[in-house]
Amino acid sequence: MSQEIILAGFGGQGVMSMGQLLAYAGLVEGKQVSWIPSYGPEMRGGTANCSVTISDEEVSSPIIAEPDTLIVLNRPSLEKFEQDVKPGGRLLINSSLIDIEPQRQDLQVLKIPVNELAQEKLGNTRVSNMIILGAFIELTRSVTLESVLGALKKVLPEYRHNLIPLNRRALETGMKVAKTEILHLRSCG
Repeated sequence: MSQEIILAGFGGQGVMSMGQLLAYAGLVEGKQVSWIPSYGPEMRGGTANCSVTISDEEVSSPIIAEPDTLIVLNRPSLEKFEQDVKPGGRLLINSSLIDIEPQRQDLQVLKIPVNELAQEKLGNTRVSNMIILGAFIELTRSVTLESVLGALKKVLPEYRHNLIPLNRRALETGMKVAKTEILHLRSCG
C-alpha cells in the first residue's frame, strides 16, 4: 500500500492539521510516512498545501509530483493542482467553496459540501476539514479512524482534548458521505 496525497486550501482551513493527522496515523500503524508543508507568503487566509505519503515500504522521496489523491478546500487549490493528479486518481472537493467543475474526466471525483455539513450536523464549521478527511479515510483505507483519533490525542494539546468527540463525529460524518457515494456508484455501475 502506498498513498500520495496533496491537501490544499486557504490558511486557517486546517490543511496542515489534516496532513499532520494522516502522517501521525500512519506512524501509529507502523507505516512509513512523510509530510511536507508549504505556505503562501500570507499567514491566515493565504494559500497553504502539504504533501503526505503513507506507505508500507520506505518512502524514497517526500516530493509528490503526481498524487494519488488531491483534497482541495478552495477554488484556487483546485485550479492549481488538478492537472497533477495521476490518471484514475481521486479528487475530493469542498463544494461549499468551489463553484466550478473539475476539468479532467479521468478522475474519481467526490464533491462534499463540508462547510454546510459541519454547520448543520455538528454546529461548528471549524471541523469541516475533518469531514473531508473522514471521506478520504473511507475511500482509501490508508489509515483507520482509530489511528487518526489516536493521532489527534498527540497533536492536540491536552486542554483541547474536549474537542476529540466533535472531531470524531466530523470524521464519521465524512466517512458516511463517502460510503453513501461508493454504494451509489456501485448501484449505477
